[in-house]
Amino acid sequence: MVNYNKILVIQTAFIGDVILATSLLETLNLNFPKSKIDILVRKGNESLFSEHPFINQVIVWNKKDAKIKNLIRILKNIRKEKYDIVIGIQRFFNAGLLTAFSKAKLKIGFDKNPLSALFHKKIKHEIGTGLHEVDRNYSLIKEFSPQFHRGLKLHPSIQDYQKTDKYQANSYIVIAPASVWFTKQYPKEKWVEFLTEVQGFKTLIIGAPSDKELANEIINQSKNSDIENLCGKLNLLQSAALMRNAKMCYVNDSAPQHLASSVNANTTALFCSTVPSFGFGPLSENSVVIENDLNLTCRPCGLHGHKECPKKHFNCGHQIETEKLLERLN
Repeated sequence: MVNYNKILVIQTAFIGDVILATSLLETLNLNFPKSKIDILVRKGNESLFSEHPFINQVIVWNKKDAKIKNLIRILKNIRKEKYDIVIGIQRFFNAGLLTAFSKAKLKIGFDKNPLSALFHKKIKHEIGTGLHEVDRNYSLIKEFSPQFHRGLKLHPSIQDYQKTDKYQANSYIVIAPASVWFTKQYPKEKWVEFLTEVQGFKTLIIGAPSDKELANEIINQSKNSDIENLCGKLNLLQSAALMRNAKMCYVNDSAPQHLASSVNANTTALFCSTVPSFGFGPLSENSVVIENDLNLTCRPCGLHGHKECPKKHFNCGHQIETEKLLERLN
């Protein structure tokens, strides 16, 4: 097998996409354990790889401050590194630019990237066929990477686990009720209905600082006195550490779902406007997707969801039965 000394993976999308890329990182390390593996992410996602056991370097692109200037600076640094392989996971122009002009010996990306004609290898990209995202990403390196780590993996530190010890004294469940997209988010009223029925478990709500208000509304409206709002109190790796030992993690089709998969946590994923066949479902051994049983002609209404229901009824969320969530605790 050819040995590649230096490898760069480019994924500057959002948190969930970066976590999904960890399968590719683990696969590369599995096949090339002596290689130096770097990853390029957008600013804010670098914390996912703090104290990572085999990532050599995390390159951070600040998209919000002097975006183009920083992009050019990063491209110059990439060219100086003289990578053997650069793998551009994203299908957008900027990732294509960094890949195409990286001066790497082997430049790989998806055919939907507008600069894919400049790659050495371009791989067909399809969504909606039931193929999971980790399988799509693996197709980029399958030709020279026979061993496949088909799972997500983050590496919380001992300190990350210690940070969550105090919340794990009793049996607990974790819920992550928020999402960037409204139609991906299980309705607040349904979370309240579910938590009012939960008995025998402490409930820990996780999320970003901006999710604190939603969590407080759920707590105040439910008839459950054993709920704690941890939104903004834990970083990403600490949240993953907390999820690992939960009786169950209840998540939307969003980043916390992939956080749960990254530590093989028990997972119940709620799919409202989106569908698992897009390829972004949970990968934990004990994971189930719950969706409504209605044959809605409007579902899915898009790949990423919307800020509001296009049909104004949001039946894909409201018609998911609470009993299905409760059954997962048995």
